[in-house]
Amino acid sequence: MKTIEPANRLQTVSEYYFSKKLKEVAEMNARGLDVISLGVGSPDLPPSAETINTLCEAAHRADVHGYQPYVGIPELRQAFADWYKKWYRVELNPNTEIQPLIGSKEGILHISLAFLNSGDGVLIPNPGYPTYSSVSRLAEAELIPYDLTEENNWQPDFEALERLNLSHVKLMWVNYPHMPTGAPASRELFQKLVDFGKKHGIVICHDNPYSFILNDNPLSILEIDGAKDICIEMNSLSKSQNMPGWRMAMLASNAQFVQWVLKVKSNIDSGQFKPMMLAAAKALQAPREWYDGMNKVYRERRKIAEEMMRALGCTFDPKQSGLFLWGKIPAQYANSEALADEILYNAHVFITPGSIFGSNGARYVRISLCCNDLQLSEALNRIKNLARR
Repeated sequence: MKTIEPANRLQTVSEYYFSKKLKEVAEMNARGLDVISLGVGSPDLPPSAETINTLCEAAHRADVHGYQPYVGIPELRQAFADWYKKWYRVELNPNTEIQPLIGSKEGILHISLAFLNSGDGVLIPNPGYPTYSSVSRLAEAELIPYDLTEENNWQPDFEALERLNLSHVKLMWVNYPHMPTGAPASRELFQKLVDFGKKHGIVICHDNPYSFILNDNPLSILEIDGAKDICIEMNSLSKSQNMPGWRMAMLASNAQFVQWVLKVKSNIDSGQFKPMMLAAAKALQAPREWYDGMNKVYRERRKIAEEMMRALGCTFDPKQSGLFLWGKIPAQYANSEALADEILYNAHVFITPGSIFGSNGARYVRISLCCNDLQLSEALNRIKNLARR
């Protein structure tokens, strides 16, 4: 029998880090080791009661179980438009400038397939969300990492970018508030990105799921005049509305960009469950009190995570926002994997080595706030006990 080989593109990617590591954690737990996982940014808090009630009530209807429009239902698109106007001060046409997504991760793939030909260049942040790199490889694009450093507040060095050969670059991935570092967004940064994209004909893809977490002033790159001409922004209910498993997200841009993405998307999936879309529309109507209550919980958790960082001998910027705490490891560790493995195997606490986000994360670790106070406090005690040995 002739040997069957996978597509060449599979040689360019590996199994997602968390997919592999969480299997190891599960095996440790099966042996009774009771690992506390502070790795993944999956909110453990529930959506609002109104959101869940809307889902349950709608699911009992007989007319909601069929295929739904690829562009999402009008109620959801309008809710996204109202959300952007209320919180980001951005006017969006719900019929032409918004595309619901089955999660932002899906959007990264659809955008890449819509814009990239084989060999096109993609600017990838280092450190940054690993999916930007893996999807670009699957699309057979050329990855061009750009450095983000603590010394530059984890923002792009535009002078260094201008020295690159940008003639074949088609997309640039950016993400503020930044994951994994928690660096905040600013209008000044967004203005520079819009100007850079327009100057070089590079589509600026801004991934914006963290703007409501430990942040009192949500910002959108689409607030900048003319941004829709060159920018695509993705947003998600996973973090802001505690709905990661629901896979409810969106992208916004000019009508032409949205139509190109839809052309890809409509050939891949068959829409979303209508009761979930109705519930998502309800979630987007949340008042300020909803976000304040959620952030009150995260602020208490953040205090414990900061103690954990100090117990590990790590330093951190207290101005970080988002669902994580990012810290620089002490000199005695060779790299972030060494520290993360020591904590996992000897304290049974799983934290994320910064190296998975790129070489500029090699001397950093990340702690997730998606864990209740009792577990965080127990993790802190385990780490302190390990430090005393």
